Amino acid sequence: MNGATTSTDASQGGERLVDVDHLTMAYGDYVVQRELTFSVVRSQIFVVMGDSGSGKSTLLRHMIGLEAPRAGDVFYRGQAYWNSPADVRERLRAKFGVLFQGGALLSSLTLGENVGLPLVEHLRLDPRQAREVAATKLALVGLAGCEDHYPDEVSGGMKNRAGLARSLALDPEIVFLDEPSAGLDPLSARRLDDLVLELRDSLGTTFIVVTHELPSIFAIADDSIFLDGGRHVMAAQGNPRELLASSPDPKVRAFLARGRLP
Repeated sequence: MNGATTSTDASQGGERLVDVDHLTMAYGDYVVQRELTFSVVRSQIFVVMGDSGSGKSTLLRHMIGLEAPRAGDVFYRGQAYWNSPADVRERLRAKFGVLFQGGALLSSLTLGENVGLPLVEHLRLDPRQAREVAATKLALVGLAGCEDHYPDEVSGGMKNRAGLARSLALDPEIVFLDEPSAGLDPLSARRLDDLVLELRDSLGTTFIVVTHELPSIFAIADDSIFLDGGRHVMAAQGNPRELLASSPDPKVRAFLARGRLP
């Protein structure tokens, strides 16, 4: 593994949980991003930001095992993901929770059944046990008593929180969030940000969040990277407030200065 030690390691003294090592993502001849190298420290909220089409969600799919890189690898606690046999990749994936855009709930299942589905599929819990655990996870995200509601009976913010509860069902070490605030009103988005902060603090969960929403970026990020879609490279890494103040890259500063700080 050739991943470089980041400033986050030095400033926080934390344990490196994830190392992305010279990762190149491409579709055919088109290179999305090249030579991405960065680290994520345990129990931090790490934000992937960048302009539209820069490859933020593509990077997430490469990190969770849905798309293979053109070159490079992703290491979890020093274990290579892509350069490992299928059984090792499956074991590593069991440590992930994922919240896709809009919650990605199954409309034919109640919120409780949605959250309980991973418990039935992966842990082979019976329906009663799965319902009990699902109720606990829903309560954790502020949805106590909502187990029997269907997705079309609740608000967008509640759907996203239910999706977050499902991502926590198997007590993952890392939770990946793909544009979690997309489509939410500012108040619902802020509540979701507060919930992510609370879960990080109470559970010690590591969050890797793809977002372009400035209020969320400044509210939750301990560390971040900026993907430049024009140059197809990672243009910066650091705390967003520090990058706004002192990044040498004008594109990074312009992105972060689109609105007033909260």
